[in-house]
Amino acid sequence: MRLHSVLLILTLGGLTAGCVLGPGTVIRDRFDYSAAVADSWKSQMLLHLVRTRYGDTGVFLDVGQIVAGYTVETTVSAAAAWNLFGFSIPHPNVPNNSVSAGVAGRFTDRPTITYTPLVGERFSRSMLTPVPPAAVLSLIQAGNPVDVVLRLMVSVVNGIDNRYGGDLRAHPADAEFYALLERMRRVQLSGGIGMRVRRLERDEAVLMTFRQKVDPAVEPDIREIRQLLGLDPGAREFRVVYGSVASSDKEIAILTRSALEILVDLSSFIAVPEEHVAERRVSPTAAAEEGPAGPIRPLIQIKSSRDRPADAFVAVPYRDYWFWIDDRDVPSKRMFSFIMFVFALVEPASKDAPPVLTIPAG
Repeated sequence: MRLHSVLLILTLGGLTAGCVLGPGTVIRDRFDYSAAVADSWKSQMLLHLVRTRYGDTGVFLDVGQIVAGYTVETTVSAAAAWNLFGFSIPHPNVPNNSVSAGVAGRFTDRPTITYTPLVGERFSRSMLTPVPPAAVLSLIQAGNPVDVVLRLMVSVVNGIDNRYGGDLRAHPADAEFYALLERMRRVQLSGGIGMRVRRLERDEAVLMTFRQKVDPAVEPDIREIRQLLGLDPGAREFRVVYGSVASSDKEIAILTRSALEILVDLSSFIAVPEEHVAERRVSPTAAAEEGPAGPIRPLIQIKSSRDRPADAFVAVPYRDYWFWIDDRDVPSKRMFSFIMFVFALVEPASKDAPPVLTIPAG
């Protein structure tokens, strides 16, 4: 029986030493690391919004690479002795009533994570470059609400100003802007707005179209949109260009915002503590604007409190307060996720080759 025990220990030790640990960790590691990166990205984005609101500086830190490395080491030892003429003589192959065995193991989890700060040229290209008008139309064509996309990403449409919440040049929206958004949203829901790309001479032009066959209920909205934007009442296609004012009645000029301008405007919706406003640490939160149907809901609602919230979608501490988005506030959650998608859209591709990492297999 003791011989069998020794053989069993040796067999188990050999199986442990020869097993492959990697495949069994793929599912766990992939979901755990992706969840950790997503949560940290959400916290970083919210903290950056809050710091922007307070006029503080912030740096985006991207997770470059994650390499999960595991090491499994096992050690198995065994010894036996047999009696000859009253003397105990050790012999490795002969079992006796004197048997000793030992098993030792060590497991090491040593991940390698690289971080890349967004600075220099990458910062300028991703944060300061306006979003291309074609990207704005692509988001609308993909089904995102046209009123939300234009409120977030556009400053001027054919001379009609959107609201901007930055302290240095804050101003309300023109009265026509919200009327335009309301009508465009109804036309979008009816399927009356489309876009296509057509080659004009050497360049590719992005065209916004009003479909010929639309719901009769939205025809007055289309006529009002044409009138507000100063468009040709008989044309069906309009070229979309970057700018504040169109050069003809067959153009739609869109002055888009950069990622930094989007952050500044969104941060103005944060409900900052009255204590900080009284101490002049931050400017007060602007009142809601009025549209054709009443007060306009903020693009995002970020609350503040002394205590950590119990039911938050994302929460970060800053200056002895917690800033957070309520997990039951679905519009704000969608907007926050949409912001992160927009930032991924404007992120430029890196010109540098990624580092080559060598992982020991044994």
